Formats: sequence, structure tokens, C-alpha cells
Amino acid sequence: MATEQGGTWTVDTEPHVHDIDEVDLHEFRTRPVVKFIVAFLIGAVFFLLPVPYQGEVTVPFDIVVSTITESVPDAVGVYSLLIILAGGVVTTASMVNDGELAGYDLSYFETSIVFWLLRVAGAVLAPVMFFKLGPGWLHTPGTGGLMWGTLVYSVGVIIPIGAIFITIFVELGGLEFIGTLARPLMKPLFKVPGRAALDSLASWVGSYSVGLYVTRNVFEAGGYHKRDVFTIATCFSTVSIGFVGVVAATLNMLSLFPVIFGAYFVCVVICGIILVRVPPISTTPEEYIAEPDPEMAFEGSPGDYVRLALSEAVKKADEGETFLEAAKRGFVDGLKLTSLILGTILAVGLAATLLSAYTPTFDILGQPLVPVVSALGIPNAEAVAPATIVGITEMYVPVLLVTETAPMAKFFVAVLAVSQLIFFSSVGPMIMDMFSDVPVRFRDLVALFVMRTVILVPLIAGITHAVAAMGLL
Repeated sequence: MATEQGGTWTVDTEPHVHDIDEVDLHEFRTRPVVKFIVAFLIGAVFFLLPVPYQGEVTVPFDIVVSTITESVPDAVGVYSLLIILAGGVVTTASMVNDGELAGYDLSYFETSIVFWLLRVAGAVLAPVMFFKLGPGWLHTPGTGGLMWGTLVYSVGVIIPIGAIFITIFVELGGLEFIGTLARPLMKPLFKVPGRAALDSLASWVGSYSVGLYVTRNVFEAGGYHKRDVFTIATCFSTVSIGFVGVVAATLNMLSLFPVIFGAYFVCVVICGIILVRVPPISTTPEEYIAEPDPEMAFEGSPGDYVRLALSEAVKKADEGETFLEAAKRGFVDGLKLTSLILGTILAVGLAATLLSAYTPTFDILGQPLVPVVSALGIPNAEAVAPATIVGITEMYVPVLLVTETAPMAKFFVAVLAVSQLIFFSSVGPMIMDMFSDVPVRFRDLVALFVMRTVILVPLIAGITHAVAAMGLL
């Protein structure tokens, strides 16, 4: 039973655990079965199918995004400029007119004063970056060039394109299928519903932007409570497989990509298992912002889970939208979400990269870690120590600091940089803005970054020595 109070819902009773004989399985009629299979294949091919491209193996999603951003960068720049300006203007109109203007409901764009100011700051900065106004140091490849030409362009394209295919996948049965099969692992290990596996999968194979989009949609539909969202956003908004390859290539370690990725996967799992059981995640209330729609409690054999997963997926496909309706809604929702967060990403991310590039802040903060890194047996401790801290600004910066170091140092930083997850050039402000109703606060993200780093440094040091002992470094 769910109780509403002050705009939030809580589930008051423990659910009855069903077995397969108690479940009313959906009828397997041809049309919904085909609809689910086609939608599942569309999503799986777009996000998962390995294909050769320009001498590398990637997925169609990455090819589409790369083709758009690289083929028509000027058009992407104009689009990014306009959507950031629109986000700042519409948010301002919403805030000063109580969520309504000229009869249009703008409540979707209402936010806190802080994020209103950040969206406005993004709208002010966007023309500066687009027209390359101001001093040259603002537009270097490691500061404004990285933020505008790489991160803003990528996120701006990734979200609406990814939203089209992920909405088709989710709305036509994919979420129910993967979520049901993942329940025996996700709940005991990470204390989240099985459906959270899809959010994680979307991040692994596509982008954390797509993963967070899925999380937001399920949250608004009552499928997650606030603690679920906090857990998923901070533990499973992972760096994509493709970016792990970029990191490996930058450090001339592409031959070790499977080892780097395997270590990264182990690190993310271990951090998730630990962090969901301690504050600030463990103290987040189990409140829903919509009428709760929790997963049915179920126990059974692997075969029972497969039968239930297929039944739930076909039922969703039978009741869901058409392919065109889902694609159109996904694209529109993706554009709206992009207009909300892109200005915030630009404002916060530019400040973070400037702080890293032009102040000794992270060198100073990294100094106490030099003896720690040395004691763990990692070479080039003077270069590695700042790299363990600077990742809070942008996940790629630590990699650039160790390109001339020993192989063990490179491997250590490669795994660490992609495993820390929380950085303020993009994912940090995105989480805070998208989930201000959880709320996810700046201090919580900083605390989680520190906690992840404390867990990861000795863990990755051990993995590094094991890989070196195998003669791979």
C-alpha cells in the first residue's frame, strides 16, 4: 500500500513474494510478440552490435553521433548555441511566471535558484564560446575547446539521438525484459530494482547521458524511489566502453583494452556494493515523486524468470505506443532535457577545467598522496598523485597528465580515471540538475568522489601489480 504526503509517496507494506504459478502470464499473441522482438533488436543493434569503423570496433550509436559531430560541426555548434539559449530563456520565463506563460505550461523548466543562475550563465557563455570571444586562454584545447567543441557538442547530440532508440526499446518491452532477468543480481548486490540494469547497460554501451535519461523517465513514472535514483546516478552512470578505448589509445595501451575494461568493470561493481550501504546513499529516503510502481516481488528458477520476463515484455509491447509515437516522444523529450542541462554543463565544466589548467589547486591537493602512491609501488608518484584528484574536474584530464610515465603508472591512471565516475565537467551538474528533487547535492557528489577514490587507489594498485606480474606491463 502506498501513502501520499506532501507530493511524495511511500510504500508502507512489504510486498508478497510471488512464484510463477501465482503470476497471470500475458497471452503470447503474434502482434505484440513481434513488436517486442523488433523493438528489442532495434535497441540491441543500435547500442550493442560491434561493427568495424575507421580501423576500430564500435557500435552504430557511436558511429551516428561521431558522424554528426564530425561531418557538420558548424551546424552542431549553431544547434548547441540555440538550445542553450532556449534553456536559459525558457527557464527564466518559467521562474518569473510561476511555471506558465501565455497559456503554456512551463513547469518542466522550473528549478532551484542555483540551477536557474547556472542555466543563465550557460546562456551567457554559449555565444562567447561559439564566436570565440575573449582571451585565447579561454579557448585552448584543454579548457574551452574541450568543453565546447567536444563535451557540449557530444552531449547535445547524444541525448536526443539516444532518446529516440532508448524510448523505443524501453516503451516496447525492453525494460521489463532486462529488468526481470537482472533482479536476482541487482537487488541483493546493489539494493536497486532489476530494471536498473537497463540504465547501467545504456551507460556502458552508449553514454551516461542516455543512462540518466532512462533513470529520469522511470523515476517520473514511479518505477524508482529517491534512493534508487541516487544509487543509479552515482554508481552506474558509467563511462562508455568506447571512451575506455579512447583512454587506452591515448596511453598507447590499446593492446591491453580487455584488461583495462575488465579491471574497470570490477572496480565499478565493488564500489557500488560498498557505497550503497553507507551515507549519503543509504540515508536517502525511499520516497517516490509519482504513484509507486515497484517491481513485483518474485522468486523462481532461471526458467521461471525467463518466462516472466517474456510475459512482462510482451504485455508492455501490447499496451505501448507505436514505433513512430515512441520515437517522436523520445526525440522531443531528449531535446527538452538537453535544453535543461547543456547550459549547466558548460558553466560548471568550464569553471572546473579552467581551475585545473590555470591554478595549482590540484597539484597542491595531490601532494599528500605522493607518499601513498609511492608506498603502493606505483612509479612516477609525482605525476600520478595529482591525477588521482584532478579527475573530479573531467575524466580525461588525468590521462593527459601521465602520457609520458611508466606503463604501470599509465595502467593505474587509465583504470582510475574511468572508475571514479563523478566529474564536474559534465556528469556532476547533469545529475544535480536532472535530479534536484531527490536531491543530489554538490557536497554529496564531492564526498562520493572522495570515497570512490579511497576505495579505488589501493584496489587498482593491487590489480596493477597483478597485471605486471603476468608480464603484461
